[in-house]
Amino acid sequence: MGFPQNLLAEDERVVLHMHPHWKELLAPIMWFLVLAVFGALAVLVVPDTWGNWALWGRIGVGAIAGVLLLVLSIIPWISWATTHYVFTTHRLLLRNGIVTRKGRDIPYARVNDVSFEQTMIQRMFRFGTLVVQSASENGTVDFKDMPKVEMVQSTLYKLVEQDRNRRSHSDSGGV
Repeated sequence: MGFPQNLLAEDERVVLHMHPHWKELLAPIMWFLVLAVFGALAVLVVPDTWGNWALWGRIGVGAIAGVLLLVLSIIPWISWATTHYVFTTHRLLLRNGIVTRKGRDIPYARVNDVSFEQTMIQRMFRFGTLVVQSASENGTVDFKDMPKVEMVQSTLYKLVEQDRNRRSHSDSGGV
């Protein structure tokens, strides 16, 4: 899914558009499988000889499994899908949230430092935390579970430098 172009300025384009690392989906997938097996077994194990109790038992187990499926699997997946890390030619954007959306934009002119942090396990799976320090009230922004964090850090550094060059050329009249 692309990022909405109406959020960009005329001369701005998306360079990178990412979601958190896929490891964020492991627990929701596991819960989906566990609940699907549990629900199927519960329906198959309750004997029909129980009459109405079997029907109400199946409905109850189905309702509980459905609620757990929603809370432990579907909502986390939607949360992952609606979290966007977007790097444009002019700024860094963070958008997340399902019902209540939150957004943060950091113009490259405000970026003071770009670094990353990775544990050994994170290095093995190629993700980490991107740390962007900006000259604003909020200071540091941590982008947790950033895929390919080293590449992103390098790309962001280049984008900041390109933005500085672009602004210095436009300030001096293109000379």
